[in-house]
Amino acid sequence: MIGYLTIARDGAAEIEEKRSRFLCTLARVESEGDAREVVERLRRQHWDARHTCSAFRIGPPPQPVERSNDDGEPAGTAGAPMLEVLRGAGVSDTVAVVTRWFGGTLLGAGGLVRAYSDAVRTALGEVGTLRRELVREYSIEAPYDAAGRLETDLRSSGVAVLDTAYGAAVTLRIGAPPAQEKRLEALVAELTAGASVLVPGTDQWVDLP
Repeated sequence: MIGYLTIARDGAAEIEEKRSRFLCTLARVESEGDAREVVERLRRQHWDARHTCSAFRIGPPPQPVERSNDDGEPAGTAGAPMLEVLRGAGVSDTVAVVTRWFGGTLLGAGGLVRAYSDAVRTALGEVGTLRRELVREYSIEAPYDAAGRLETDLRSSGVAVLDTAYGAAVTLRIGAPPAQEKRLEALVAELTAGASVLVPGTDQWVDLP
């Protein structure tokens, strides 16, 4: 089953290190453009901050799009450590923005790495994660007098029934990982005695509860 993690909700958390404040905001994003919009929005919102550092990962494994930005902090002390936290958590489709208000005391490279990393970890702990999986949609037509029983049997077999449409016949829309297509074909043939056919549709990423 192909899948990966993302954040369960948008949110933020703040830590303090030697009177410097580090506010980490996490947001769900679907594209690099979306991520950059979040960064710029927070930059405008927190105009009085010294730095607005960021990191994001977008897309499924094995090669999500990854970017990071130190925004004036010493190279490698902000954006890269933030990105490493997202990688370590296995989280994608997520932008992390850490807004820093300088407290008057220099933290040094090691202190900055720890602070930016801890800010992202703290925010991840606040928002939680959920799993995304690749699902293929299928449709099945059945006569009215058999559709209710077919839906019940599919659900009992662990198949997700996404929608039911009523027309000349009843059309059930179901979702399952693409690798299960042969199993579904056999199951539908068995449950309907060969009267209904599984029609494949498109693949899409869905959030699992």
